[in-house]
Amino acid sequence: MAGAIIENMSTKKLVIVGVTLLLFQAFAFMVGGLIAPRPTTAAHYLATKCVDTVKHRQETKWFMPWGHNQCDKIRTFDEATAKKIEANNIVFAVHIPLPNKEMSPWFQFMLVILQFDIAFKMLNQIDEGAMVTIDVSLAYRDDSFSEWTEMAHSFEQRKLNCNFTTAKTFENEGRYYECDLLPFMEVGSVAHKYYLLNIRLPINERKKVNVGIGEIKDIRLVSIHQNGGFTKVWFAMKTFLTPSILIIMIWYWRRITLMTRPPVLLEKVILALGISMTFINIPVEWFSIGFNWTWMLLFGDIRQGIFYSMLLSFWIIFCGEHLMDIHFFSRLALRSRGELTINESCLTALKLFPELGIHPTNNLQDQTERNRLSVYWKQVVPIVFGSFCLFIFDMCERGVQLTNPFYSIWASEVGTELAMAFIIVAGICACLYFLFLCFMVFQVFRNISGKRTSLPAMSKARRLHYEGLIFRFKFLMLVTLACAAMTVIFFIISQVNEGHWQWGEHTVQVNSAFFTGVYGMWNLYVFAIMFLYAPSHKRYGDDQSSGQCITGDAGANSGEDTQLTTTITHVDGPTKIYKMTGKEAQE
Repeated sequence: MAGAIIENMSTKKLVIVGVTLLLFQAFAFMVGGLIAPRPTTAAHYLATKCVDTVKHRQETKWFMPWGHNQCDKIRTFDEATAKKIEANNIVFAVHIPLPNKEMSPWFQFMLVILQFDIAFKMLNQIDEGAMVTIDVSLAYRDDSFSEWTEMAHSFEQRKLNCNFTTAKTFENEGRYYECDLLPFMEVGSVAHKYYLLNIRLPINERKKVNVGIGEIKDIRLVSIHQNGGFTKVWFAMKTFLTPSILIIMIWYWRRITLMTRPPVLLEKVILALGISMTFINIPVEWFSIGFNWTWMLLFGDIRQGIFYSMLLSFWIIFCGEHLMDIHFFSRLALRSRGELTINESCLTALKLFPELGIHPTNNLQDQTERNRLSVYWKQVVPIVFGSFCLFIFDMCERGVQLTNPFYSIWASEVGTELAMAFIIVAGICACLYFLFLCFMVFQVFRNISGKRTSLPAMSKARRLHYEGLIFRFKFLMLVTLACAAMTVIFFIISQVNEGHWQWGEHTVQVNSAFFTGVYGMWNLYVFAIMFLYAPSHKRYGDDQSSGQCITGDAGANSGEDTQLTTTITHVDGPTKIYKMTGKEAQE
């Protein structure tokens, strides 16, 4: 019987494959930790207060904080009061990047965070639930002398969440509130060299616009973008891994199609996992260097969502397909759609020895039932629903940001509640999934341990073979759980540390190592699954048995051993478990 590679490959070769994959995994972490810089860079900006001297403001006028044609500036609002400059004529100008620097398409995205410096005044305090109305415009250009081109313009509102930690008395006037950071802008492509933000805080007492927001002294911005060096390393990894997964996927499916039977459910799911991994690997980001594709962030989120949904579904089906209802060697059974008939003498033997626990009719029905995706709808639906919730959340923010980069779903109370609802529902689904997966893995291990009691009755060679298969499968299941655990652990590490470790003369970028290491880990895992579960051309065991219980298509081949995997790799269908049962019954 030509089983899967994980069953028939020698232990020595499997160890070589495992060590090779482990070395590639270590290299993936080292690429991020020692070669790539940190994933993102943050730049801090203090908005310059420009004065709009034109009574009727022109929409096309831009205010530069420095350089050529810089605006008329004031330092403080007290100076504006002394010069009788109205608040509606003050423009906060921010040039991105800082002087003598340029933005680059390698930065991939630009996220801007807003913070107000608000002084406490007894007669001008911040009202409860105060909202700030912002008139903001964004422009770009690609050299230092051309005219600015408007990229976006919007009126936005942000809710102030500020605390004053000391007593609100006249003696404490002038102290600053502690205000939360506010989401301000996100651009999915950095296609231009220079960007300019002009921010106004229009005041209309009659309509109560920007009334009760305290005494704003300054506006600070934090611009965050991806590091160009990290982007190059990331693109290089994608370019290398794409053909690797594509080649192993084509090789895997070619081996499946060479068999005369149709592929079974687990084989199809493994192929789907390879396709989703290839989809996320394809380095379409290279085009973002030459094209202004602002939708790349949203497209990347969709690709990741498809892959992780497929991965979670694969784990459920992978465990479920191994949970057979066959009492005797349920973990070692095969599944197929092939025809199977059992001789009358074999049925008699099974009745005479009920302790074997073999029920052929029920087993065949179990094989047919479990080879359908609809059997797992209760497990797959929560995964799909949770992924759909996150997709809706992403579309509500990044989808709208394609036309308005200043939009944020967190800016309003309704949007915040909606976003939190989506995240909570997805989190509950994730917790339920994890608990259910742990339960399935526990069942698999318990069944394997329970069936080990049948091994001593076998010959030594057969027993050693099955013990090896059990060990290999358990090891693969532990590797699967370790991959999930490593993702969580490295995510936590990346959040609680300062972003890098000092290792001798080298600086280890932990966040970069997390991204490249986990990304490489999933590729290696998918590679290993497709390789180990591909049909093997090696045959194990050619013992002939006179006690043939199986006839027809399924009984055409005799003396073959049970497979541990649920993929049916024999060209004529299942023979193992029923054949072995027949031999035991006859004996």
